[in-house]
Amino acid sequence: MQAGRRGDGMIRYDPIVKEVSMERLIATCGLVCTNCPAYLATRDKNTESMKRIAQQWSAEYGKELRVDDCWCNGCRSESGPWMSHCAECGIRACGVEKNLNHCGDCADYPCEKLTEFFGFVPDARKTLEAIRETR
Repeated sequence: MQAGRRGDGMIRYDPIVKEVSMERLIATCGLVCTNCPAYLATRDKNTESMKRIAQQWSAEYGKELRVDDCWCNGCRSESGPWMSHCAECGIRACGVEKNLNHCGDCADYPCEKLTEFFGFVPDARKTLEAIRETR
């Protein structure tokens, strides 16, 4: 299952990864970018979807997001655009500093910052653990 519409019109991110595949873009933290509605709307250049995403996420996260804040090619993209949160994400900054594809490649895995994040998004841990098991 990927990001999509539910009967209530809300756009949902489905982070569950049942298999590790080269076709999936995995963020530094273990989120699956290719399942994210913002990534999909960026890929499809779908401004209408992005407007709905910005409105929904503004309401859900209590932070005003504009459409331009949400365009994203994934935090590991070299050229962007990146979701506005990427500029302040300590996990992403650490991965860039250590030149890692994702935290699953880190000798310090799982660090305190990542463990705290897993408390909010436990499926990111599942993704990184599945990748680590293949190595």
